Amino acid sequence: MAVLFPYSARTAGIVVRVSVSFLSDQSEPASDRWFWAYHIRLENQGQQEVQLLTRRWVIIDGRGARHLVEGEGVVGEQPVIAPGQSYDYVSGCPLDTPTGSMEGSYQMIGADGALFNVAIPRFSLIGPEDSR
Repeated sequence: MAVLFPYSARTAGIVVRVSVSFLSDQSEPASDRWFWAYHIRLENQGQQEVQLLTRRWVIIDGRGARHLVEGEGVVGEQPVIAPGQSYDYVSGCPLDTPTGSMEGSYQMIGADGALFNVAIPRFSLIGPEDSR
């Protein structure tokens, strides 16, 4: 699994795995635009059903500027994940620098009604060496 998803974090029985890919066909380095796709897998290794309510991303570009993105759910959904099940989604991130990073958290609610935050591991956004 670590080969497919090199970044991972575990919080309260929820494992967040991330893989990232630079998308050269959607990037335009001459116009200072680089684009990455990231694949997230949420695995419920806990004992109760959970629902993802919100997301919070901290995106840092190659100049060190921080961008905060917050909102409900992911890709328009607020998935419910049963014990032993997983949920996958793919999204993207544009930057005006050829490098950066992302990290964040999801707010979830357990079947017992308790709210908790789940860490999204920090992962690097790295364009090709010759992207300028």
